[in-house]
Amino acid sequence: MTDTSKPLKFSDFELDPHCLAVLQAMKITDPSPVQAQAIPVALEGRDLVVTAQTGTGKTLAFALPSLTRLARKKSGVNRMLVLAPTRELCAQVESVVQALCKPLKMHSVAVYGGVGMHGQIEKLSRGCEVIVATPGRLLDHLSRKNLKFDNLEILVFDEADRMLDMGFLPDIRKIVKLLPQKRQTLMFSATFAPTLERLARDMMHNPERIEVGFTAKPVDTVRQIVVPVREEEKPRILLQLLEEEHIDSALIFLRTIRRTERVGRALKGSKHKTAVIHGDLPQQQRQRALDGFRNGKYKILVATDVAARGLDIDDISHVINYDIPENPDDYVHRIGRTARAEREGDAITLVTPSDHAALASIEQALGYNIERRVYEGAPKILSIYKPPELLQSVIPKRRRGRSLLRRR
Repeated sequence: MTDTSKPLKFSDFELDPHCLAVLQAMKITDPSPVQAQAIPVALEGRDLVVTAQTGTGKTLAFALPSLTRLARKKSGVNRMLVLAPTRELCAQVESVVQALCKPLKMHSVAVYGGVGMHGQIEKLSRGCEVIVATPGRLLDHLSRKNLKFDNLEILVFDEADRMLDMGFLPDIRKIVKLLPQKRQTLMFSATFAPTLERLARDMMHNPERIEVGFTAKPVDTVRQIVVPVREEEKPRILLQLLEEEHIDSALIFLRTIRRTERVGRALKGSKHKTAVIHGDLPQQQRQRALDGFRNGKYKILVATDVAARGLDIDDISHVINYDIPENPDDYVHRIGRTARAEREGDAITLVTPSDHAALASIEQALGYNIERRVYEGAPKILSIYKPPELLQSVIPKRRRGRSLLRRR
């Protein structure tokens, strides 16, 4: 029985000692709230649905108990399958799983598109306990008989809502039909829409439901700002923001690939250390951009929503929405890339007059109006969420001496 009078440690759970040694080497001792709640349930072998914000430690929440359970039983191949929506998340999750598998003498493989199949086929033929895959590429391998899941014990959906958003539901249903019905199924998601609820009902057996935090709202340590702007002024205002802000690293989101490329070129032309990532780039180029952003080679990463969820990029000081997201969930997930692990961060959204309905939808979901910062001559943009007289927010005190866009 765990002593609840003191803070939990990973050593309080019945995890495999080899996994604990990996955590100790990484100097990770205290579980996050989602890990503290999910690990005991998953260790019991029960089906589980977890909703929690991006950046709360969901990968370890399913990897630690799952690998512990596999280690207790006779070895075999293809015993655990993790489905992820994007190549980047797939590679990232597999890197965490691989570190935990090594001392357990297990093997894992990342299976995703954008790269050749030969290397993946080679690893699959040697035998791997854990497969981390995007649905489309996994179906390619299954159709070619490169693997089968007769021995599958654990199925994990990571960022399940994003997979549905990206249209993977038909692929998911095809995959699940090829899996043993007797298995443990773990579903991790940032939101829990009705479609996801139906999926859980169809594919899971009496799942335990865990909800950590307010999944529809950003963490308190994100300071949110709306900058009213005309569309043609966006490039100039963005450069002005980058000059005036104390930016350690910035993730800039745009709506389309073409706009992402154009803004990326403009920033490079202005001598900003910038990388670009979107779905049309080859996987190798996308990975180089992410690695360069992580290690500080690039200070700015310009991206479509391919980078909005699940990527393990720490210490992002600013998220800038060059284009306002189309719905509140996307807004929350975008700005969730900053202020991770209880750090502070700034989220700045450029809003044009035609964006007023999208802004109102976001503020309605948040339950409050976002602070406006206005420069001289900027258009007046009022949210329809509250009467106009309530929109003039008081500017909070600066944190750590940062300066946001000055009034002109």
